[in-house]
Amino acid sequence: DGRLLVSEKRGKLQLYTLHGDTREISGVPAVAYGGQGGFGDLVLHPDFASNALLYFSYAEDGSEGTGAAVARARLDLEALQLQDLEVLWRQTPKVDSGGHYGHRIAFDAAGYLWISSGERQQFDPAQDMNSNLGKIVRLHDDGRLPQDNPFAERGAVSAEIWSLGHRNPLGLAFDAQGRLWSVEMGPSGGDELNLIERGENYGYPLVSNGNHYNGRSIPDHSTAPQFKAPVVSWSPVISPSSLLFYSGSEFPEWQGSAFVGGLSSQTLVRLTFDGTTAREAQRFAVGKRIRALAQGPDGALWALEDERRLTGGRLLRLSKQR
Repeated sequence: DGRLLVSEKRGKLQLYTLHGDTREISGVPAVAYGGQGGFGDLVLHPDFASNALLYFSYAEDGSEGTGAAVARARLDLEALQLQDLEVLWRQTPKVDSGGHYGHRIAFDAAGYLWISSGERQQFDPAQDMNSNLGKIVRLHDDGRLPQDNPFAERGAVSAEIWSLGHRNPLGLAFDAQGRLWSVEMGPSGGDELNLIERGENYGYPLVSNGNHYNGRSIPDHSTAPQFKAPVVSWSPVISPSSLLFYSGSEFPEWQGSAFVGGLSSQTLVRLTFDGTTAREAQRFAVGKRIRALAQGPDGALWALEDERRLTGGRLLRLSKQR
C-alpha cells in the first residue's frame, strides 16, 4: 500500500508513511547489538496480502557467542504488533565474533526461502559442510528442508545448503529470469557479484580476488578453476551492502539493471546484464554509506543510509528530476 517498513540495527521496527508519519511496531525479539550485529533484513511473504507474514533476520546471543537467526511473524498493522513469532533458521555454530552475519533474505517465484549466511570472520567454516556459515541456504517458507536441495542426502545442516565458499554475502536478489545473484564483501580487495548456482563452491577462503587485511595473499580464482569465479569483481572495493533488480516505470531505461549500495565507496552502482554476464554501467557518488535499497510501487528507488557518529541515517527517495 506504499508504506515502508524499516529495521533499525538496535532492534526497532518502524512503519513509515509517505506523509512522513512514523510508528513503531512492537513484538520484535531481543537482538544482539554490537559490531555488525543487530536487526537485519525484512521481506514480506509472497502472499502477504492474505497471510500477513513478515520474515526478518537478526543477531541473537547464545552461550557460545552470537549468530544470525531468521524468523517470521504475523504483522498486525492495526495493532502495530508482530504476533505468533516463529524462528525458522539459525546460524550453526554460534561464535565469538561481531561480524559477517550476512543474513539477507529473498523469496523465489516458487515460494522458497533463501538466506545468505556469512562465515562470521572464521574463514574455514565456509568450506565445512557441518556448518551453515559461509553458505547460501534454501528452505521451504515454513523452515522445512526441501528434499531436492543439492546435499539433502547428507542430512543434518548440510541438507539446507545450496552453495558454499562465501565470505560475507550482503545482497541477495532474483532477476526477471529467476536467476539468483549475490553481492559479497571481499577481504582487502575482491568484492564480488556472483551468480548463485546449485551445489557450487565459490572458493572462500581458499581463493579470492583480494587478499587478507594483514597483507597475506590469497590465490586468485584463476588459479583454481574448480571454484566458481565471480561474474564481476571489484578492486578497489565498493563494499557492497545490498542488491536490487529494477523493474519500475520511473526509470524505464533502467529496467533489468541491478543496483548495488556501496558502504565505504559511498556510491550507488548500476549493473547491466547480458544473460549470465554483467558489467558496471554507472556509478553515482552519493557521499553517504548506503545500507539498503528498495523499489517503491511507483517505481521510485529508496535508499537507506547508515547512521554515523554525528549524523542520523536518512531514508532517501530517488526519482526523476522534473
